[in-house]
Amino acid sequence: MCHQTVSLAARHLEANGIPTVIIGSARDIVEHCGVPRFVYSDFPLGNPCGLPWNKEMQTAIVRLALHVLATATAPRTTVRAPFEWKADDPE
Repeated sequence: MCHQTVSLAARHLEANGIPTVIIGSARDIVEHCGVPRFVYSDFPLGNPCGLPWNKEMQTAIVRLALHVLATATAPRTTVRAPFEWKADDPE
């Protein structure tokens, strides 16, 4: 899905009282749109929650996003996911 579209939709939801957090890979686009909370994954596009079939990584990233949603105290909070993409990963 388009990072810009999701970011603008999040801003609209926030303006109407619905809290949001974005998990994405296109940091420049998402931060430019000014979303309130953003979990940045330095992964290839289409894989914001991690390696395919790696449930532990995906769960950790979603938990991180929920933590950011609950604890962010300033607008435009960006948190980087603590994982690296390994193209040669056997999974």
